[in-house]
Amino acid sequence: MMIMMRSAVTAAAALLLSLPVTAAHAAAPPAPPAAAVPQVLPIGVAVSALPIATEDRTGYQRSSFRHWNAGANPSDGCNTRAEVLIAEALEAPEVGPGCTLTGGVWWSYYDAREVTPAGALDIDHMVPLAEAWDSGASSWTAQRREAYANDLGQPSSLVAVTARSNRQKADQDPAEWLPPAADALCRYGAEWTATKLRWGLAVDELEQDRLLDIAASCGDTEVEFTPAP
Repeated sequence: MMIMMRSAVTAAAALLLSLPVTAAHAAAPPAPPAAAVPQVLPIGVAVSALPIATEDRTGYQRSSFRHWNAGANPSDGCNTRAEVLIAEALEAPEVGPGCTLTGGVWWSYYDAREVTPAGALDIDHMVPLAEAWDSGASSWTAQRREAYANDLGQPSSLVAVTARSNRQKADQDPAEWLPPAADALCRYGAEWTATKLRWGLAVDELEQDRLLDIAASCGDTEVEFTPAP
């Protein structure tokens, strides 16, 4: 009996050794994707890295970008808008049931204004949804457009500003609108460029020219971005 058991074990081992290497590897879990590496570029270099393309708004609908969703922590009751407000507050608001925000103070850098309460603020998409559509997002999946519209992975993508300045900006690019505050120009140019680089969006020629003009007067400014997953 012992000889028969040894023979069976030997036969099983020989069978395992004879299997193709790929079969053994097939059971191993896939390696996790490599994390995107944050990048820092001088503003002139960053602007020059943006691809140039003709914009096309055919088929655009704001509803193509679902927002605001449940945010980074779906269990806390705060949507993306509220999470941006909490993150950007100079003086933190009190967070009540249902993520009701009471009190708090914010700085709208577009027009250099201190703002309270939270209801007086809009959350601006640094690169407006219509502009993103024109620049490449029209070819994205609905899931990627939702990720863009609720992007909490890079602070410059969404910014709390006065409702008035956000509505003046509307869907215009830097060739058409810039923040009125004198000290806002370099930051705005850098954050616009960072958002387009993060999401692989293009610029048109007039937009690029204006960004290069900004870069020429903001030579010490750096553009920080992390490619979107």
